[in-house]
Amino acid sequence: MLRLILVFLVVAIVAAIFGFGGIAIGATEIAKIIFYIFIVLLLLSLIAGGVRGFR
Repeated sequence: MLRLILVFLVVAIVAAIFGFGGIAIGATEIAKIIFYIFIVLLLLSLIAGGVRGFR
């Protein structure tokens, strides 16, 4: 999932360098959404691991 975030950020940076503002904004927004999903899944995983206990 983090690899996808990096891919979309690189696409956004390259698009911004070449002047494609719409593509850069779109790729940045997609990267943000994937990042927030990653954070939520990480927190859920930590909470579930804490509830079940570590073995």
